[in-house]
Amino acid sequence: MKKIVSTLMLVLACTVAQAQILYRIGGNGLEKPSYIVGTYHLAPSTFVDSIPGARAAFDAVEQVYGEVDMLETLKPENMEKMQKVMMLPEGTTLSSLLDKEQMDRLNALLREVMGVDMTNEAVAAQLDKLSPSTLETQISLLVYMKNMPTLDVTSLIDNYFQQEAVKKGKGIGGLETADFQMEVLYGASLEKQVKSLMCFVDNFQDGVEMAEFITAAYFAQDLEQLEELNLEEQEDECSSPEDNEKLIYGRNADWVKKMPEIMKAKPTLFVVGAFHLCGERGVLKMLEAQGYTVEGVRK
Repeated sequence: MKKIVSTLMLVLACTVAQAQILYRIGGNGLEKPSYIVGTYHLAPSTFVDSIPGARAAFDAVEQVYGEVDMLETLKPENMEKMQKVMMLPEGTTLSSLLDKEQMDRLNALLREVMGVDMTNEAVAAQLDKLSPSTLETQISLLVYMKNMPTLDVTSLIDNYFQQEAVKKGKGIGGLETADFQMEVLYGASLEKQVKSLMCFVDNFQDGVEMAEFITAAYFAQDLEQLEELNLEEQEDECSSPEDNEKLIYGRNADWVKKMPEIMKAKPTLFVVGAFHLCGERGVLKMLEAQGYTVEGVRK
C-alpha cells in the first residue's frame, strides 16, 4: 500500500497519454468488430465523453451487454428480492450479531462518518436490520458521495450505455442474471459478512485511501495502474483468494465463454467493471488466448 500511495500520482502523470479503457475485439471469424469498455461503478454517465472513441463504438454496434441486464434488475420481483437479501433474516439484528466490543468499534466509525451512531434510536432503526454486507456498502457509498457531492447516483456510467441502447432501438443483455449478482454481492454467510464488516471497520482509513487511488487511476483511464492497485488490494487482510475467485476471476472465465456467441450474433459493446479487464486472468488476455485481436481504441 505505501509503495503505491507514494508513487501513484507520478505514474498517472507519466502514463495518461497512453491510457485507455476501451478496446476493439476483432478477428477469429467475426465479420464486424465488437468492443469492451471498463467502468468504475460510481463514475457519472458524463464521463463517457472523456473516453476516446466511446460514442463511435456505441454507434457501430447493434447491442449492449452489461454485467447484468438493467431491465431485468428493474423487474418488481427482482427489486423485491434485492431488498430482501440486503436485510437480515427476521428476528436477527446487527446488534445481536456483534458483541459489545465490536459494536463499540462500529459505532466509533459511524460517528466519524455520520456524526451519530447506533446508540441513537432513529439511527438504530435504520441500520440494525441491514445485513453486514449492506452496511459496509452503504458506509463506502456515503464516504464517496461526501467527496463527490454533485454525484447523481441515478445517472451512472454502467447503466448509461444500456439506457442509450434502449432509446436507439438497440438490443441489451447481461452476462449474468440478477439472481447471480445478488448471490455474489450479498450471499456470503452471516459469519463471513460480520468478519468482513469488522475488517472494513478496523482498516477504514487504509480502505478510503485505496478507494481514492483506484478512483484516480480509473478517471486517468490507466488500466495498468488499476491492475497494480487491484493486486495490492487483494493482498490485504480483508481479502482471500476465494473472495477474488468469486468476485473477479471466476466471473471473467464465465463471461469469456459466453462472449463468442454473443459477438458472432451481433456486434456488441460490453460494459463491465474495469478490474475485470486487468491482468493475465482478465477478460482482454483471455480473449486473446481464444484467438481474438484486442486493440486499444485511442480516438
